[in-house]
This record gives sequence, structure tokens and C-alpha cells, in this order.
Amino acid sequence: MIVVAIIGLLAAIAIPSFMKARTKSQQNACLNNLRQIESSKEQWALETRQAQYAAEVTAEVNAYIKATPVCPAGGTYAYKVIGTNAVCTLGGGHVLP
Repeated sequence: MIVVAIIGLLAAIAIPSFMKARTKSQQNACLNNLRQIESSKEQWALETRQAQYAAEVTAEVNAYIKATPVCPAGGTYAYKVIGTNAVCTLGGGHVLP
């Protein structure tokens, strides 16, 4: 009985820590995806000689990325115009500084 109580107590302490670590790692992966999108947008704009605030073409920008980025937390990405940061629909910590 005491062993089961101790295991339950340890699980009650550990599970919130695991959930917090999971959320933080998803946020970091999302930020890295946003940085990759920004880099590919800039590369596309330079190579196609696009002006500042020109509308981007998502399909053309995705050609500069090996795989289309997907938010690990379930959000979607809006690439926006050249010169502005891409955003994730989840917001919160999923925003480039």
C-alpha cells in the first residue's frame, strides 16, 4: 500500500512537469518553423526581385523549404507579405520576437 501511495505521489509531481516540457518543446519547434519560413521568404524575395510588402506566393516560398512546415501543437502558419513576420494561428508563445 505504501509503495502504491509513493508511486502515485511521484506521478502527481512528475506529470505536470512533463506536460510543461512538452508544451515548451512544441513552442520552440514552432518558432524554428517560423524562422525557417522567414528565411525562405527572404530568399524567394531576393531571387525573384520582389519589393518590400509584396504579396508572397506560398507555393513558391515552400519550394525553398525541404518539407512544408507544420506546427506541432496543431496551429497553421500565415506567411504574410514580404517584410512582415510569419505567424502561427495559436499565438501566445508561437510568435517571432
